[in-house]
Amino acid sequence: MEPIDLLIHARWVVPVEPAGTVLDHFAVSVRQGRIVDLLPSAAARARYAPEVERELPTHVLVPGLVNAHTHAAMALFRGLADDLPLMQWLAGHIWPAEGRWVSEEFVQDGTRLAVAEMLRGGTTCFNDMYFFPEETARVASAIGLRTVVGLILIDVPTIWARDADEYLAKGLEAHDRLRDDPLVRTAFAPHAPYTVSDQALTRVVTLAEELDLPVHMHVHETAQEVSDAELSHGMRPIARLERLGLLSPRLAAVHMTQLEPAEIERVAACGASVVHCPESNLKLASGFCPVARLLQAGINVALGTDGAASNNDLDMIGEMRTAALLGKAVAADAAAVAAETALAMATLHGARALGLEAEIGSLVPGKAADLVAVDLSPIETQPVYHPISQLVYAAGRHQVTDVWVGGRHLLRDRVPTTFDEATVRTRAEAWRQRVQGVAKA
Repeated sequence: MEPIDLLIHARWVVPVEPAGTVLDHFAVSVRQGRIVDLLPSAAARARYAPEVERELPTHVLVPGLVNAHTHAAMALFRGLADDLPLMQWLAGHIWPAEGRWVSEEFVQDGTRLAVAEMLRGGTTCFNDMYFFPEETARVASAIGLRTVVGLILIDVPTIWARDADEYLAKGLEAHDRLRDDPLVRTAFAPHAPYTVSDQALTRVVTLAEELDLPVHMHVHETAQEVSDAELSHGMRPIARLERLGLLSPRLAAVHMTQLEPAEIERVAACGASVVHCPESNLKLASGFCPVARLLQAGINVALGTDGAASNNDLDMIGEMRTAALLGKAVAADAAAVAAETALAMATLHGARALGLEAEIGSLVPGKAADLVAVDLSPIETQPVYHPISQLVYAAGRHQVTDVWVGGRHLLRDRVPTTFDEATVRTRAEAWRQRVQGVAKA
């Protein structure tokens, strides 16, 4: 008998690679935080002597979900300013609230709230863009989630920095301090083409090449953004980014709701990824990302929730369903964005967009044991003909029972093992009283 740390038996195992594969009555073996093998449960019992064995007889076991675009700390602004278009929402409400409230303490408490929510919904890795990135990284790492924290850059003074030079200097310092944490990666995060100058973006291109880091940026989010760019720069944002050297495999372009056929061809040719945030785009009426056309062009399309202030949740299972349904409607094709495609967008494609596809995103021997168990036994998901379809079209995040990151059991029978839920709720309520008290006054 071969000694291992963990053996998980599940009714169905969906490795994502190869695409569409469903393994019936299989087990995943784990040693030192990495997947050793996937094999039938009977064979696993005969071969392995695990320290811990977990039985999941009514569950589907999938890779940890990758939320490829968040503003985690903004969970504390959930519901603060709803039912408004993007620029009115930002300029009239969110940016003033950030100017008043954002601090290290705010980011710590907001990130803890967001990470608690994401973990309970099966997210094991998130790509973040916000102020005080080191605080985001520390909170996520302490709880046990993976994160890619954005080294934010914007051409306006904030609580975080005064100008582009200071943003980049602080970002590079954060990168150096976080580089030894195995759960944390960094990415350059210029906010958007309309908030960052050519000079600053050119520096990002150079630094990203030198440090081998991804670039995470809002691009072509609304029709107004594109028309404003044509007036101010004489070209659409994609053309400007191409001229500056930002269109490359490093780029994770978020939203991309306003795309012409030639622009899709450019993105495909350069190897950039697109991060689709369907629920945020719907809520802010920003437009529709042409996901089916992007996929047909060979573009890697990942999935993100955006921040809880504009979604209003961080539910990647719900986001998969919305992405699949919206993708069909936009393409006028019921076969577009199939369930297995939506799951890949939420796992392997997200890992690829962040440069982590060798580490996470699928259940393959040698990869990190980031695993999520979803119980399909409730009435709402019976009967089960196709587990992937049931997960995407019928299941809810409340059916996530267990989560492992690097083989570490972070959620056991819906109970978190690395933080106290009551404390998270208490701190969130304290912030509501502070923010709402000032708003009423």
